[in-house]
Amino acid sequence: MDSELFRIEHDSLGEVRVPADALWGAQTQRAIENFPISGVPLAERHVRALALIKLAAARVNSRLDVLDADRATAIEGAASKVAEGGATDAFPIDIFQTGSGTSSNMNMNEVLARLASTGSTAIHPNDHVNASQSSNDVFPTSIHVAAATAVVEDLQPALALLATSLEAKAVEFAGLVKSGRTHLMDATPVMLGQEFGGYAATVTLAGERLDAVLPRVRELPLGGTAVGTGINTPAGFSAAVIAELAELTGQPFTEARNHFEAQGTRDSLVELSGVLKTIAVGLTKICNDLRWMSSGPTTGLAEIHLPDLQPGSSIMPGKVNPVLPEATLMVCAQVIGNDTAITVAGAAGNFELNVMMPVIARNLLESIRILSTSTSLLATRCVDGITADAERMHRYAASSPSVVTPLNKYLGYEEAAKVAKESLKHGRTIREQVLEMGYVDRGVVTLEQLDAALDIEGMTHP
Repeated sequence: MDSELFRIEHDSLGEVRVPADALWGAQTQRAIENFPISGVPLAERHVRALALIKLAAARVNSRLDVLDADRATAIEGAASKVAEGGATDAFPIDIFQTGSGTSSNMNMNEVLARLASTGSTAIHPNDHVNASQSSNDVFPTSIHVAAATAVVEDLQPALALLATSLEAKAVEFAGLVKSGRTHLMDATPVMLGQEFGGYAATVTLAGERLDAVLPRVRELPLGGTAVGTGINTPAGFSAAVIAELAELTGQPFTEARNHFEAQGTRDSLVELSGVLKTIAVGLTKICNDLRWMSSGPTTGLAEIHLPDLQPGSSIMPGKVNPVLPEATLMVCAQVIGNDTAITVAGAAGNFELNVMMPVIARNLLESIRILSTSTSLLATRCVDGITADAERMHRYAASSPSVVTPLNKYLGYEEAAKVAKESLKHGRTIREQVLEMGYVDRGVVTLEQLDAALDIEGMTHP
């Protein structure tokens, strides 16, 4: 009965019992048993990137006479199946494994060998699927491929969508004056459209930062094999495989300028993570502003209204909370935390190899994924539906003591400060207080100058 559930596989350490229906082999099974840590395997996009590398390598190995045409074609077919989303259950190894990602590389090699083998053609995971390669150059290459494609296909479109939504609100709210705030205290007036224009610029700059780092992320370590020297790799292999990857993904991948740097460090991935952290920081500012401005409805600012998406309390009827900004803020916290882990892992390069690559891959791809999904939702389910309370905002702006600021040139800073304090003390507007204190009667400022200086809309432009 036991023989029906398991089969015996062999590797360089000896025999291993593998589930009878498993597509993987001995080395994968050892990793499954050795690393039952988090239950989190490689991301699907990462698995697809590994499969594309094997596909491209098989094509080039055939052209360079490293593999015969039949084996190369069979490996290419199996890799295509995996790259298209097939056999997803065949990659169960925990992300917390050997730091080079060797277990996951061998997982892919074993699965493709089993899928590609036929009765007449046996395909070996090391000798054929891994031909001209090493885990030490393939695995980091797969992270770069997965990250670059995820940024271009998912994150950049999501950021563009959010920027467009914010820009539309900047136009819609261009004529609505409100109180500015610094240190959470009243400041001189701004237009609500100006604030939203600032948010849009923050997101647009996020896209520009990604554009700036992508060329370095697209430099691939492939071709360095074990230690960066390219041992066991035929001439022209790496350039040809990278060209195939560029064709398969539509990404302008290039070969690393220095293979010892490319395998000993993961600096370009750390740099990308730093950009993702910067994006998270900017989004945190935007989401907190939205929460502040929509706070209320009776005891907060209540300057804007966010779309009502769901009940906000299990005990307080009618309560509605800013759920999407809050969800996005949690995403931002996770991305910032991921960046810390990536920073530590990126520093774990010893001599010719970084040995924390799987956790870099896990955190980097998660950051890209959750930033992509959350920003899209923030745009379509929150920002697009924001409305403004123009009358309330105007009232706040007009009653702010900071509108005394343009009178500095007539009264001087210290006298203007006295006006602001007295207006608060007596509940008067700044104009009423200036008149009460006799500055017009004494000829310090004329009525015309006073009215021009206290034009709150005029204060929002130089």
